[in-house]
Amino acid sequence: PSLSFFLGPHKMGDQDKDRLRKGAVRYLGYSNEVGEAFRPLVPRWCVRASYGVAGSYVCADAAWRSNILSASADSSRDSLIEGGDTLVWQTLASVAIPGALINRIVWVAQRVAKKGSWAPTFVGLAAIPCIVKPIDHGVDYLLDHTIRPFYLTLRRPGR
Repeated sequence: PSLSFFLGPHKMGDQDKDRLRKGAVRYLGYSNEVGEAFRPLVPRWCVRASYGVAGSYVCADAAWRSNILSASADSSRDSLIEGGDTLVWQTLASVAIPGALINRIVWVAQRVAKKGSWAPTFVGLAAIPCIVKPIDHGVDYLLDHTIRPFYLTLRRPGR
């Protein structure tokens, strides 16, 4: 596959702040959920590695958005706010909450299934598409009612 398959369509000179949220590269953010689904079947280091991949994606997205905004923003403060908000949002919505939720779903499924069964893994994998949108909306709500109003106080007067 071409690089545009992974990163989405792109023309030279585009300043798309959502660049890492398009194309196949966005699925790296789900790697820890997949790792949690496979927890009963793989060594612990595999699950930890899946968190490393997801964490790297989160950091890359935050850095990308901050860097793109710094090229077009009047203030490096706005760029830092964008990068920080992205880092917090992605950490909660892509790593912490879904990872914990899939972990508990698989744990419950293990209690019902026979030892060594693939059923908990299948249940965990099947749950991933069902949890994404509700978690995203919940994290938006949480941030909109906690730290995002604070960002307004950090902006320069008159902006």
